[in-house]
Amino acid sequence: MGRGPIGVRDWAIAVGVAATLLFTGLSGEHSRTYLDLLGYGLLTGGGLGLAVRRRAPVPVLVVTGLCAVGYQAAGFDVPAVAYLFAVYAAVRAGHRTITVVASVAMLAVLPLAAFASGLHDTSEALAQARGALEIAWLIAAGAAGEALRQAEQRADEAERTREETARRRADEERLHIARELHDSLTHQISVIKVQAEVAVHLAQKRGEQVPEALLAIREAGREAARELRATLEVLRDDEKTPSHGLDHVPELVQRARTTGLDAKLTIEGQRHDMPAAVDRTAYRIVQESLTNIARHAAATTASVQIDYRPDILVIRVDDDGKATPDSAPIPGVGLLGMRERVTALGGHLRAQPRSEGGFTVQAELPVKQTS
Repeated sequence: MGRGPIGVRDWAIAVGVAATLLFTGLSGEHSRTYLDLLGYGLLTGGGLGLAVRRRAPVPVLVVTGLCAVGYQAAGFDVPAVAYLFAVYAAVRAGHRTITVVASVAMLAVLPLAAFASGLHDTSEALAQARGALEIAWLIAAGAAGEALRQAEQRADEAERTREETARRRADEERLHIARELHDSLTHQISVIKVQAEVAVHLAQKRGEQVPEALLAIREAGREAARELRATLEVLRDDEKTPSHGLDHVPELVQRARTTGLDAKLTIEGQRHDMPAAVDRTAYRIVQESLTNIARHAAATTASVQIDYRPDILVIRVDDDGKATPDSAPIPGVGLLGMRERVTALGGHLRAQPRSEGGFTVQAELPVKQTS
């Protein structure tokens, strides 16, 4: 049930119930005493209190119940209509237990208040009939609230399911498009790369000076081919292919050492279960970071830190390469891919030169522990 601002409909219902209760109270015969004024005030207050029933269903339940007991004790034989509205609102909001407790108390106190004021005959048959009627109305109000609450829950679940289905289909379509683009670009770049390689080879064979532009095209083709291969590996990392995770990070570090890089791995905290998406993303961050270090950083050392915290997983990769605080890094495909992965999981990525020289990549991934 919504808890938005009080609207015209809320006030209309509250004023309507208050007017009905007050009219019913005025139609009865009463002596002009202070109890009459108290009763009229309780009738009006109980009805007007319904204006905030959506924002504060439990307090309204209590207030309308006390008002009903109060005007019954003051000698007003008026049904507890406002309390029935409050029961409906409270059950619809999900407060079933407290509504049942309050209603049982009301069923016990209302007859006592009515008998104390001399409103009703104390005969057993009349008391039983009135009690049965009150119980029936309370059950009806509670059942109506519960039925609408369940209907709203089913509607919310259906909407959530539709959103998840649409998101999944969008992801599948995006993956399909990315794969198609990759296949197409791979072919075109391969053609450019081969033609550049042949042109350089022929020029060198003839003893001619190779133009710098041609060498640049050849190197760009090689780099683009490497980037596309890395992208294809990510795209094909689906359920049909066993995915890599944090358990495979030591292999990445060991592989980096074989290239001459002094790489070390530090693990802090206690490993606990985490979503598969977080596990895969952490692996990809380490993989891409070490790859960038090997290709671009001209570094001699690198450190990989994995910190398992209760609600977050922190991955940090540092190197002592040529990056400086004054050099603005140009984000490549790998860095952009890392940022997209981290952002999709609700995390934060920091990738920038270090003050002491070199580059740092730090990712913070939220983790929901599974019991």
